[in-house]
Amino acid sequence: MVLGRELKLTERSPEMCSNTKFDYNSEGEGYRLSYRIIQDNLKLGISVVSDSCNPIKLTRDEWQETAIRTGAHFINIEIHCSDPVEHQQRAKTRSCSVNNLKLPDWKAIQNRHYEPWERNVVRIDTTNKSIEQSFAELIEKLGL
Repeated sequence: MVLGRELKLTERSPEMCSNTKFDYNSEGEGYRLSYRIIQDNLKLGISVVSDSCNPIKLTRDEWQETAIRTGAHFINIEIHCSDPVEHQQRAKTRSCSVNNLKLPDWKAIQNRHYEPWERNVVRIDTTNKSIEQSFAELIEKLGL
C-alpha cells in the first residue's frame, strides 16, 4: 500500500489513490463497491490507482474489466518480497492504520491461496530494498 500512496503523490502521476477499505466482513461486497467507486471516477476522467491484494484471477479480471468499461488504460502491478525471512519480519512488525482490520499473521500469509498471473504484469521484488528504491524501480518500469 505504501508504493500505491507514493505513486499517487508523485508529480509525474497525479492519480487519485483509491485504497478504499470497508469496515465489514465481506469478500465480494467490498470489491463490488470498490469497482463502482473506481468506475465512477474513471468516467469523470480521474486517473485512479487501486491498491489491493488480488491473489486470484477473478478479482484481477474484474479490476481490468472495470477499466475497460470506461476506456481507461490499465496496468497490472505485483509487489512482493521473495525472501521469506524478510517477508515474515515485515509481517510481524507492520502496523495497521485501518480501525478494526485484523491483519493476517505469518501462518495465514503462508497458507493463502494464490493463482499465478496469466497476463502481463509489472513485478517489483522489494527484497532488501527501501520503499524509495522500490518506488524508483516501479517508476522506471512504468516509464514515468
